[in-house]
Amino acid sequence: MSDLTQPFKRLPVAVIGTGSYVPERRLTNADLEKMVETSNEWIVERTGILERRIAAENEHTSHMATRAAERALESAGVSPEEVDLIIVATITPDTFTPSTACYVQNNIGAKNAVAFDISAACSGFLFALKTAVQYIGCGQARTALIIAAEKLSTVVNWEDRSTCVLFGDGSGAAVLRTGDQPGDGAVLASDIGSDGSLHDLLRIPGGGSACPTTTENVHERLATLAMRGNETFRHAVSHMKESATSLIERAGIQPEEIKLVVPHQANLRIINAVAQRLTIPADRVFVNLQKYGNTSAAAVAIAFDEARREGRFGKGDIVLLVAFGAGLTWSSAAIRW
Repeated sequence: MSDLTQPFKRLPVAVIGTGSYVPERRLTNADLEKMVETSNEWIVERTGILERRIAAENEHTSHMATRAAERALESAGVSPEEVDLIIVATITPDTFTPSTACYVQNNIGAKNAVAFDISAACSGFLFALKTAVQYIGCGQARTALIIAAEKLSTVVNWEDRSTCVLFGDGSGAAVLRTGDQPGDGAVLASDIGSDGSLHDLLRIPGGGSACPTTTENVHERLATLAMRGNETFRHAVSHMKESATSLIERAGIQPEEIKLVVPHQANLRIINAVAQRLTIPADRVFVNLQKYGNTSAAAVAIAFDEARREGRFGKGDIVLLVAFGAGLTWSSAAIRW
C-alpha cells in the first residue's frame, strides 16, 4: 500500500512535436463583400483578418484533425502505436457520438490509445494540454496526442455580417511525453478556468437537447454562432491577462524571459490589448489570424506549430500560450522549448 503521507512525485511532461493543417480554399474579404453588406476596410479595421480557410463539403473535422495529428507524430518521431491517449478539442464534432477522437484513432491506427473529446471552445487546445499533463504527470499515460480541430463554416450564419467575417476552419496538434528528467519542450505550468454565469455572451443556442433543430425553427438559424461582441472583447482581454499573469508567477519566470507569446487568434485588437497589459513588445507576439481568422480551439494550436516551423523560438526559449473562449473559458501554458 502506498504511503499517503509522502508528497506525490509528479512526472515531468514535455511537448515533443507539433503539427497543423488548414484547408486549401481561401475565403477573402473581397469574397465576403459579395455575400453580405461589409467591406475589406471594415473587416480589417475591426479584426485584422484578410482571409480565412474553408473546408470542402466532404472534408470533416476528423479529416482535418487526422492531418494535423499525422504531422505532429512525424515531427515527434512517434508511431501511432506508441500513443496512449488521444484528446480532441472541438465544438464542431463529426457527430455527437461517437467522439471525433475515436474517428482519429481509427484513421491513424493508434490501436493502443484511449480516445475522447472535450468542449471548451477557443480554450480547448490548452484544456486538452492541461488534461494530458495530468494523465502523464500521474503516470496514467506516457505519450499523448492532443488535437484541436474545427469546421466552423458549418455553424456560421453566413447572413450575419457581425460574425461570418470572423471564423475559419483548420486544425492543430501536439505530442506530449514523459521521461525521468524534463527535456526540451518542458511544460512549466498550465492554467484553465471557467465562468458559466457568462455563458450567453458567445454560444450556439440551438441544435442541442435544450433547443433541438426542427422544421418549425430551422429558418431561425439557431444552430449557428451568436455573440455579444463588445462584452466578449472586454472579458477576453481581462481573463487572458489574468490567466497569463498567474501562470508567469507560478512558473517562476519574468515577462522579459518570454521569447514569444502565442495568443488565441480571434481579433487583432484583443491580441494587442493583452500584449500591452502583459508589457510584452509586439515583436514577441505571434499573429497569423490575418490568414486564417478565428479557428476556435485550433487557433492557438495552428499558431504554435507555425511559430515553431518559422523558427520564432528555439532550444531553451520560453513560449507562453494563452486563450479565451465561450463558456466562458480561459487557459494558458508556459513551455520551455
